Amino acid sequence: MSENPSTTAPIDAKTFWRALGMRAIGVSVVTAQGEDGPAGFLALSATHVTADPPSMLVSIDDRTHALQAVLQSRHFAINYLPGSEQALADSFGGRGALKGHDRFEPGRWRTLTTGAPVFSDAIGAIDCTLEETFRFHNTTIAIGRVAAFHLSERSDALLFYRGQYRQV
Repeated sequence: MSENPSTTAPIDAKTFWRALGMRAIGVSVVTAQGEDGPAGFLALSATHVTADPPSMLVSIDDRTHALQAVLQSRHFAINYLPGSEQALADSFGGRGALKGHDRFEPGRWRTLTTGAPVFSDAIGAIDCTLEETFRFHNTTIAIGRVAAFHLSERSDALLFYRGQYRQV
C-alpha cells in the first residue's frame, strides 16, 4: 500500500491552520486582568485537561500582549461567544477596529471569582486560576484550575468551521 504524500509531507503554518479548520470549534475569547488593565485574545486552542481537579488548558502565542496579563495576574477566563458576537470575535482576533483595552466596553464585562473579565453575554464562561505554564516553540501552554463558571440560558453558539464563522 503506498502512502498518500499529502498526509506524510511536512506542512507549513498556513496549511496547518487550513487542516485544523476541518474541526468545528466553539469560538472563545480568553481574558485576564493585568497590571495595565484588561487583555484578551481569540482562543483557537482552549480545552479541558482533567475533571478532578477541574482544569483547563489554553495555548497563547508568545507575541500576544495578553500573555503578560495572564502571567502577572495568575488567572484567565474562557468566554464562549453567542452566535451574535462575530464582531467581538473579530476584534479579539485582531481584525476589528477596536484594540487593547478598548475592546472591553463598559457594562458588557464583569468578573466571577479570580478577577478575570467575563463577557456578560457569553453562553458560558470558565474562570481559572493559573497553576502551570510551559513553553513549546513560540507558544506558552497555560493550565488553570477552574475556580468558577457561568452558564447562560442562551443556546445560540458561534462556531468556527472551515475558515468561517457559523451560528448554531
